[in-house]
Amino acid sequence: MKNIIWTRHAEYKLCQHMLSKSRVRRAMHSPDRIEKGIAIGTVAMMKKERFTKKEYEVWVMIIDKDSVRQIISAWKYPGITQPGEPLPEAIVAEIDAAVSKALI
Repeated sequence: MKNIIWTRHAEYKLCQHMLSKSRVRRAMHSPDRIEKGIAIGTVAMMKKERFTKKEYEVWVMIIDKDSVRQIISAWKYPGITQPGEPLPEAIVAEIDAAVSKALI
């Protein structure tokens, strides 16, 4: 089992999107879809959630190293995305900044 490291950016995103660490871990351990991340060397995992009549997706972006799994970002996407659909540019810019800080 790999150790999980949370970046400050990921912890900030948990508060911003009102997500718990356990919900993000659940998305990592049993994802509905896995895609190549938008940043170099990252993987994005998605878990669909249904709360009353509203559907949303929990996304997690990670970097896997030897014995460490680093969570770069996590967010809640309202609605349902199609496989391979590009992310909005604002999210891409935030994630690129977080990844560059995590790799330093």
